[in-house]
Amino acid sequence: MIESAQNDTFKKLLSLTSSKGLKEEGLFLLSGEKLIREFLKKPHLKIVSEIPAPHQSPLVKDAVQVELAAPLFNQIDVLGTHFNILVLEQPPVPALTAADMASYKPKGIEVVAPIGDPGNLGALIRSCEAFSVPRVILSREAAHPFLPKSVKASAGSVLRVPLARGPALNEFPSTCIALDMHGASINDFAWPKSGLLLLGEEGPGLDATKFQTRVRIPTSGVESLNVVVAASIALSRIPLR
Repeated sequence: MIESAQNDTFKKLLSLTSSKGLKEEGLFLLSGEKLIREFLKKPHLKIVSEIPAPHQSPLVKDAVQVELAAPLFNQIDVLGTHFNILVLEQPPVPALTAADMASYKPKGIEVVAPIGDPGNLGALIRSCEAFSVPRVILSREAAHPFLPKSVKASAGSVLRVPLARGPALNEFPSTCIALDMHGASINDFAWPKSGLLLLGEEGPGLDATKFQTRVRIPTSGVESLNVVVAASIALSRIPLR
């Protein structure tokens, strides 16, 4: 039983609630009873350890068990699930440079996501799975996809949707299809067989003038839509191939 916040194992686990720790350790926390039970039906990532919740029995017989005193467990349980937590290895996320993107060939319509809010990023990845997006490319501005809030908001989609890390938003090629409020109506847009659908960064948006193709979602009475809502509407218009 670990009772000290100065314990090295506890500090490592706590670091997995931050982007810095996720990058350094290559691990992440899977929280929430439903997500965990679904994952354990067909586990496809390495289970490094299990953190049983106070007064809960372990779920994974052969996993290393890390028992934490209740106050320490509550610090790790940032989502307030009060259920066991799994420590998993992150799936591989390849890195793509600006030079890579210049010659990149998407497999269908892929999504470029600069979303900095982890909850919105997770929700977007869930929509991408629902609409069969072959890959989500996270720009440099994006939140870490394996933050606890991202994983929860994705309802587990982040474990299944192929991801990649890309350069900064302004380094993507001008051939991207920019979702922009000043573009042509999406109602009249003929989707290509493949391409990159680029979303605006929340708040500052994007310099859509550099992109050859811009599409907008017609709205009435509101200036703009939440980025996940807008992306989902756009994705629903892409013909299934």
